[in-house]
Amino acid sequence: MKAISTPQAPAAIGPYSQAIVAGDTVYVSGQLPIDPTTGEFATGGIKALAAQSLTNIKNILATEGLEMGDVVKVTVLLRDISDFAAVNEVYAQFFSAPHPARSAFAVAALPKGADIEIEAIAVKQQR
Repeated sequence: MKAISTPQAPAAIGPYSQAIVAGDTVYVSGQLPIDPTTGEFATGGIKALAAQSLTNIKNILATEGLEMGDVVKVTVLLRDISDFAAVNEVYAQFFSAPHPARSAFAVAALPKGADIEIEAIAVKQQR
């Protein structure tokens, strides 16, 4: 196993890695919508928050030469499931067909009081 760390995504806020590489698989920890340049949540509502979480994932994957097209599974955690449609609009801007498998859940609370957290699993492809 190898840990991945980049300043282009927020630092882990606990005893975990931004991502772990195990063989050809990259497991990206849940990404809160924190802008790594400010250390604060993105502003502008749930769409901006979703975009920031997905951008953090994109930046973490880039450290290993991967792209969003290498993602095979995504888990979306939402404080309010009524944000699902708005998150889908943003999500569609980051992924194209064939889309990764995905789960989405409403949760009682997220770290730092976040409205969204997104995690991903990617597999290194032969290019």
